Amino acid sequence: MGVDTQKETLGFQAEVRQLLDLMIHSLYSNKEIFLRELVSNASDAADKLRHEALTDDKLYEDDADLKIRVAYDKPARTITISDNGIGMSRAEVIDNIGTIAKSGTRQFLEALTGDKSRDLKLIGQFGVGFYSSFIVAERVTLTTRRAGLGPEHGVRWESTGQGEYNIENVDKPARGTEVTLHLRADEDEFLDDFRLRAIVHKYSDHITLPIVMKAEGKDEDETVNKASALWARPKSEITQEEYDEFYKHVGHDFEAPLAHLHSRVEGKQEYISLLYVPQRAPFDLWDREKRHGIKLYVKRVFIMDDAEQLMPNYLRFVRGVIDSNDLPLNISREILQHNRDIDAIRSGSVKKVLDLLADLAEKDKEKYAKFWGEFGRVLKEGVVEDNANRERIAGLLRFSSTHADQETPDVTLSDYVGRMKPEQDKIYFVTADSFAAARHSPHLEIFRKKGIEVLLMHDRVDEWVVMHLTEFDKKPLQSVAKGALDLGKLEDKEEKQQQEQATADFKELIEKIKQALVGQVKDVRLTHRLTDSPACLVADEHDIGANLERLLKAAGQKAPAGKPILEINPTHPIVTRLKAEADAKHFDDWTRILHDQALLAEGGELEDPGSFVTRLNGLLLELMK
Repeated sequence: MGVDTQKETLGFQAEVRQLLDLMIHSLYSNKEIFLRELVSNASDAADKLRHEALTDDKLYEDDADLKIRVAYDKPARTITISDNGIGMSRAEVIDNIGTIAKSGTRQFLEALTGDKSRDLKLIGQFGVGFYSSFIVAERVTLTTRRAGLGPEHGVRWESTGQGEYNIENVDKPARGTEVTLHLRADEDEFLDDFRLRAIVHKYSDHITLPIVMKAEGKDEDETVNKASALWARPKSEITQEEYDEFYKHVGHDFEAPLAHLHSRVEGKQEYISLLYVPQRAPFDLWDREKRHGIKLYVKRVFIMDDAEQLMPNYLRFVRGVIDSNDLPLNISREILQHNRDIDAIRSGSVKKVLDLLADLAEKDKEKYAKFWGEFGRVLKEGVVEDNANRERIAGLLRFSSTHADQETPDVTLSDYVGRMKPEQDKIYFVTADSFAAARHSPHLEIFRKKGIEVLLMHDRVDEWVVMHLTEFDKKPLQSVAKGALDLGKLEDKEEKQQQEQATADFKELIEKIKQALVGQVKDVRLTHRLTDSPACLVADEHDIGANLERLLKAAGQKAPAGKPILEINPTHPIVTRLKAEADAKHFDDWTRILHDQALLAEGGELEDPGSFVTRLNGLLLELMK
């Protein structure tokens, strides 16, 4: 029976057209990677076939000898990469090549800058390597049939990469995919046996399937790669270049990784892990539907991509493979969620990654600083998520502080503890929505005067970090903007006597301010933390801080009801002037301005900015008289 071709000419999705143009121009200096990308896709197709065939071995169609073939035809000026993997249906071809059906597409395109070297790395992370064919090809023909469908369900796709493609049904007896590149006029260098073999050796030696080419001058196949699982080989036999190329394959990256670990565990559980830390954060690191980067194998057989059960969310940037000898081949994602072996593998893998980061932090501070700049905020999530490893993660954290007063986060909690004053028993910190706001917080004034270091926390996640990390090295963490300040032995007797005297002298003023600010503040008291500012707002010890309250509201969440405490500085001229103010209206205006200034200084927003300006202008005019 003849095949109903259903030939159509369809337009690429707008994002695909943008990507095609970008790839052709950005990748031109590294043209040979097209072969790596197509071989990698063929390898993935074979992995998917193996996995689906675990429950339906008829998909092999009496051909279980999986391989990838690379061929070239000089007279026709073509290169063909073919596989006998899972193949694609017509709908899958349209979805996988004509459109980009991925979450994060918009973020990816928005992240593109026009800087070719930076955009090149983003392209790799997005995993759209098929389009690299058009760097060297003026026309690409893809013929495919999905395993399990009849020969009449073959599909031919063809395009010049200029905005549209042709697709039709064809007869294809063998399952799998064949990609033929019709080379551009100036790309003859790739019509060479030695050149193609060299590219396979360079980029794809680690592919577990045999990659075959015809022997020079003979009509027989030769395997041109090692065709063994890299992770299963002894570490002593693997070069750094091989490790790097394998990472580029599993991580869909064009850059070498920042670091890797390769370990074999034997005992109750037997598994091998080869895990990588990338150099750069993927564009979709903050996407809630993000990819997880771990591939699961069982006894060298691919089981699944993106096995989120193998690595916690705060280590979602880790890429690599884990190969178990103990799990059943037919394991599903549902079973993974309730499996003791998986829990043990996950626990062991997390500890190894944290050990790798600790080693990096100790032995290569420059590399660790690079890691922290890319992934530090994600790692902080581990303090909230991972009770078992909280102390280890805490040791890896980096912060800014008043010690150097610079935004670069290079202070560890151990550094801080090592610099604590002999009488100091707490680790002090302040949280804010920016480094500048943290650095200029009025709550720091007494600490700067006494030379007490304060951590300047200005990442959004820091508020949740300090809620869960209550102590480090047996030293409690204390916000400088919460509760009544008690510096203990860091205050001398004279200071305490002055505070007691001021409390008595300003008792009447405090009561008057409370009356003026009824409903706006929880309490009014004298401050021990200000030296230069007239007033500040602080949260009560068990209330949430103002910065966390703002973050919750910005996220559309309801913040627990609570009002701040106003602290006034008895030595400041504005406060002493207020104490002497007899005019009730002036007193009320001064008090409200004092409160509103304190609110602005700690990053808050005024409910009624117009009234604030009116009061301030009125008082300025009075002073000018």
